Amino acid sequence: MGTILKKVFLSLKPPPDLKVSEWADTYRRLSPESSAEAGTWTTSRAEYQRGMMDALNDPSVREVVIMSSSQIGKTEILNNIVGYHVGQDPSPILVVQPTLDMAQTWSKDRLAPMIRDTPALSSLVKDPRARDSGNTTLHKVFAGGHITACGANSPSSLASRPIRVVLCDEVDRYPVSAGSEGDPVSLAKKRAATFWNRKILMVSTPTNKGASRIEIAYEESDKRKYSVPCQHCKADLFLEWGNVKWDKEKPETARYVCQHCGSEWDESERIRSIRQGKWVATAEFKGVAGFHLSALYSPWTPIVDGVRDFLEAKKQPATLRVWVNTYLGETWEEEGEQVDDYSLSNRAEEWDAIPDDVLLLTAGVDVQDDRLEAEVVGWGLDEESWSIAYKTFYGDPSAPHIWKDLDEFLAQTYEHESGEEMIVRATCVDSGGHNTQAVYKYVHPREGKRIFAIKGVGGEGKPIVGKPSKNNIGKIKLFPVGVDTVKLLLFSRFKIQEAGAGYCHFPVGREDEYFKQLTAEKIATRYHKGFARREFVKTRTRNEALDVRVYAMAALSLLNVNLASLAKRAELRKQATEVVKTTKPTSRAKPQSSFVNGWR
Repeated sequence: MGTILKKVFLSLKPPPDLKVSEWADTYRRLSPESSAEAGTWTTSRAEYQRGMMDALNDPSVREVVIMSSSQIGKTEILNNIVGYHVGQDPSPILVVQPTLDMAQTWSKDRLAPMIRDTPALSSLVKDPRARDSGNTTLHKVFAGGHITACGANSPSSLASRPIRVVLCDEVDRYPVSAGSEGDPVSLAKKRAATFWNRKILMVSTPTNKGASRIEIAYEESDKRKYSVPCQHCKADLFLEWGNVKWDKEKPETARYVCQHCGSEWDESERIRSIRQGKWVATAEFKGVAGFHLSALYSPWTPIVDGVRDFLEAKKQPATLRVWVNTYLGETWEEEGEQVDDYSLSNRAEEWDAIPDDVLLLTAGVDVQDDRLEAEVVGWGLDEESWSIAYKTFYGDPSAPHIWKDLDEFLAQTYEHESGEEMIVRATCVDSGGHNTQAVYKYVHPREGKRIFAIKGVGGEGKPIVGKPSKNNIGKIKLFPVGVDTVKLLLFSRFKIQEAGAGYCHFPVGREDEYFKQLTAEKIATRYHKGFARREFVKTRTRNEALDVRVYAMAALSLLNVNLASLAKRAELRKQATEVVKTTKPTSRAKPQSSFVNGWR
């Protein structure tokens, strides 16, 4: 009888009073398919995560903001908070991902393995395959609460049941508005308004200054930074990129230099300092705990890798922007709002044949009510580009003759410096506007020739080319093109001053109107329902030259060619040709294959 009563009392005993990090260290198991270090979770592996997680246990903290680089464990922090509230502090939980598809991916690839491999959770959350489990991919029930995953692009999922714990992941990738309902972060927060003990978490890698949700939220917090001790002088310091040093063009010599004593740290000293670090608030606390962290603190990213990535990224503004966001965990600020057309036209070059560095050609076609505009663009290593030909076809796009003229233009061959003939390998034709049917009719029999119909999609963060749809009257593959994404790339490349990666070459003789159209838009910050967003606005009526360049770049993306591999093969063929020229020809000598047309 005593034994039975003892078991009953033990079953009624409340769980031990643990913080999120303590729960994770006690119960969490990392799954092999979602972690490079499967097995028992250990917070001290990345000590900075302790303060981030345990802030949720502080009664005075109503909101936690984490603005950081990639590779510091943001997703696992979120997962641990979910696991803690399932096993330790049962509550209704909402996890908001940028899209519904990403919510499903997180649930399948991260949440489900965590529940399966963590015994403390698997005993509480039923298998969704079990009858009457009450669980689906996006909604899992457990005693005392539930986990609901949703997309920031789905207003219905942001406006249903009340929630105590709201976890917003990668908020800088959220749409400006969830349908017509408004800011998705605000909608999610409203779900927790009735809970006195509500907890809100916002996590993200930042994007652009002035339009970054996570930066705005961090600036309103107590702005905590992670301080670490120097292993030599014992001074406390914040790790900053300006103190990373390396020998010129030798990333393998990278080291961190203490800004106090000048000592040079090796990797083991950096890791040791991180484990001994602490969070320091740099602003007044008003209920929001904010954390900022760069990859300099990551135990999984050696400084050597950071320098190597930087040296590669700095070749182009677009790639440097990504590095600043994902490695430094900082927002990117554009140097200028608009590109000057004169600066582009003033650097025009003269060439007879297509320059030797050109590896392939693509084309873009814009359809207006009274004409077609088309450009052929040559592409080299690291997407260095050359404007090869530009043509305007006047006439009614609903009439067949104008499309016949376009066919002849796209079928032209161009002489390469190697002596070979080049042809256009892929073309994108805009299907927007008033001539959609004509575009469909033209493209349908030519898809086999890599002539594709596209439709521009505005908004930051869209892929250059998305998944095609056949849900159109022409029954053709219609590809969405992230026009703002491409324009950001192009405008950053227009600012490059030296030939090389991303540089844009233009031929002499091109009219001034071409350059004015190419630079006919600027980036402006506008407010939509109170939230800032960057968008392109016209500074003049005509902008077709910019549009066709966008479409030619989309055509390059559709080809999905490895330009580095193509350049290497071209160089090998060039060397082979030189060898043939220096040897005595024989009657049996085979002609050299063309690298410009044989890349497939």
